[in-house]
Amino acid sequence: MAFWVLVVLATVTGLFMAWSLGANSNSPPFAPAIGANAVSTMRAAFLIGILAAAGAVTQGGSISETVGTDLILGTTITPLAATTGLLVAATFMTFGVYSGYPVPAAFATTGAMVGVGLSLGGAPAFETYRRIGTFWLLVPPVSGGLAYLTATLLRRDDVPETVGVPLLAAVVAAILAHIRLGVIPHPDRAQGSVAEFASHALGSPSIFGVDPALGVVTVVFAAVGFLYIRRKVSASVDRGIRSFLLVLGGIVAFSSGGSQVGLATGPLEELYGVELGLPGIVLLTIGAMGILAGAWMGAPRLLQATSREYAQLGVRRSIAALVPGFIIAQAAIALGIPISFNNIIISGVIGGGLAAGAAGVSRKKIGVTITFWLLTLASSIGIGFGLYRLFSTLLGIQ
Repeated sequence: MAFWVLVVLATVTGLFMAWSLGANSNSPPFAPAIGANAVSTMRAAFLIGILAAAGAVTQGGSISETVGTDLILGTTITPLAATTGLLVAATFMTFGVYSGYPVPAAFATTGAMVGVGLSLGGAPAFETYRRIGTFWLLVPPVSGGLAYLTATLLRRDDVPETVGVPLLAAVVAAILAHIRLGVIPHPDRAQGSVAEFASHALGSPSIFGVDPALGVVTVVFAAVGFLYIRRKVSASVDRGIRSFLLVLGGIVAFSSGGSQVGLATGPLEELYGVELGLPGIVLLTIGAMGILAGAWMGAPRLLQATSREYAQLGVRRSIAALVPGFIIAQAAIALGIPISFNNIIISGVIGGGLAAGAAGVSRKKIGVTITFWLLTLASSIGIGFGLYRLFSTLLGIQ
């Protein structure tokens, strides 16, 4: 009886965490489109829910596995430990909403799960920490640098918008050919890409170690993206750019669902996959339902607030912030690394601003934000460790 109570409690806590992610972390991708009057707030919230939930189901498995099984060695996450970790992470996110500080969900969840894992008697997984830490440290310069290059391209007078914007669309479309989806089979792993599926289906031989089918699919995707946006921009520059901004927002929202759902489902991996013996798709579907509900119920208010900020940035700087968001999110999914979308977007906004001569964000604000993020990571470890010890002592269970 006590086991099933913990199962229900852990599931409810995971759903709340997923709801919070849907309401907060998955909203920024569509804020620029709202600020540019390309879509209404309610329609954006509806699309965010659908796209983020789809991304959660088809792409969330790798990060969920990392959060649930790779952060601690020598022990498994019990239902009580999972509940404790999720409760700590969700509390940090709630604090961020009410305090106005952007709490990175990846930092809070990773720290909380490391804390409860150590409290269980597990050993630190230093190799995993090294990979995650390296990726986190690279996010600001990479996101900011890509945003700077993108904004510079869009601002060049010698590159007409009928060429610059379609070129960006071609890059995004080419990457889409290689994103990994759970609905596409692959002989060596759980997720495959369209390009890989075409390669295996055609059985084309490699030429100097390069599979020509992969290149052909990539070029086809890039050409379709280029021609579609070029036709839109040629008809009307403003409407064409807004169309690209809307499509890009949808792609980033899909990616955010795939990169964020693991923060809610990862702590439940051991419970659902081993103790209950359920397939991974069940857990990802539960997380997707929470994200969907959070987007539909909580995203409109946040979208109205953030869209005003993006309206001040302008459509070109908004595009410059979203392109690296998509690229980095997909890289994190492929590597199974939990990430903070706030970290990516803020870095992109700063990088795009530098291309215009000013970042629009004070050094003091940047310093306070980074300090708060580091405090989130450190304090979530300590609170997770202590709170699990308290709960296990009071309840007399592990």
